[in-house]
Amino acid sequence: MSKPLHVALVSEHASPLAVLGGTDAGGQNVHVAELARHLAGLGAVVTVHTRRDDPALPSHVPFAPGVDVHHVDAGPAQPLPKDELLPFMREFAEVLVSEWQTQRPDVVHSHFWMSGLASMQAADALSIPWAHTYHALGTVKRAQQGTHDTSPRDRIPVEQHLARCADLLIATSSEESAELRDYGAAPERVVRVPCGVDLSIFHPDGPAAPLPRAQRRLVVVGRLVERKGIGNVIEALAALPADVELVVAGGPPHGLLDDDPAAQWFLQHATELGVAERVQMLGALDRQRVAELMRSADLVCCCPWYEPFGLVAVEAMACGVPVVATRVGGLAETVVDGVTGVHVPPRRPDAIASAIAPLLDDEPRRAHLGRNAARRAERFGWPGVAATTLDHLRGLSGRRSDITPVAAFARETGL
Repeated sequence: MSKPLHVALVSEHASPLAVLGGTDAGGQNVHVAELARHLAGLGAVVTVHTRRDDPALPSHVPFAPGVDVHHVDAGPAQPLPKDELLPFMREFAEVLVSEWQTQRPDVVHSHFWMSGLASMQAADALSIPWAHTYHALGTVKRAQQGTHDTSPRDRIPVEQHLARCADLLIATSSEESAELRDYGAAPERVVRVPCGVDLSIFHPDGPAAPLPRAQRRLVVVGRLVERKGIGNVIEALAALPADVELVVAGGPPHGLLDDDPAAQWFLQHATELGVAERVQMLGALDRQRVAELMRSADLVCCCPWYEPFGLVAVEAMACGVPVVATRVGGLAETVVDGVTGVHVPPRRPDAIASAIAPLLDDEPRRAHLGRNAARRAERFGWPGVAATTLDHLRGLSGRRSDITPVAAFARETGL
């Protein structure tokens, strides 16, 4: 019987144990948690390395059968915005080296660019094969957000170096694969594996959240940040009939929304547009309640300015609900225009309203789109996504590519 593959997942800011909905807690947390769980279900032994943000956290926490979460001491043991974590990545890498010298993984899979930086240095020091998933690219974020982009100035050079150094790059969409080739990645080192959806939670048959009588419902699920386009959907709501409501899930727990600046900004925006009584903000919900909310919706709106993959859209499709999605990033691929939903341009509330209005008036078309959506979502189920990922990681085990020297990069940048 062959030895189980030991996989080290590195996710510096996105812990699988985190409460979802905060500024930096969203799809990546879900992805890492579910990937770890399903890799272990396929027989791998998985350790997730994430930064300690609370001094009370144990060093190691069992997460699921075969999965251990390791809290890495790097920087102050307190919550910090992810854009402030770069100075602590050398310390993070040093802890990984120490850990892996005694508990050596067969392969490393890092998530997000700063995890990639720490993993590159630690894996290189110990000659461990290393794969990387970006989850978002700095060049695209800068193009979409301009002066609102708070990423460290070193982000893009680091990402480009990771693309040249990694033994394997796992992209989540065809668009990202092309962007990585623009970064200088060798095509033979880039594979595409989509993000996964938990089809045991997100499916058409199941309870739905209560819906007021004679009310039509739009749903948005996501972090309360400007680039998610929530404000654009609120503006679109102002152009829709008075019986249409918008329910927003995300952010802190409901009891803390009054003290959350982002939530209050969106509510004030709704007030200024005269639709405050038609906007509900629920705060953070667990995954079961998100599925129930989606099943109660006539449409789920995923209208960010940019989205590397678009997990919420796939979850909505799995619930049999059509999606109104901006034609950006992975959403242009996961949501099929006219088949599982409709595409709209980003930052265009008028276009969002124009797409929503006829769909709300055409129940047979919504039902048809919803059935198509549920069928398409089946291809994103976690068992298949994890199995494909594991095949790629197994292919790396025991070998390393002839990569660009990491030491030279460290000398040049000081990182």
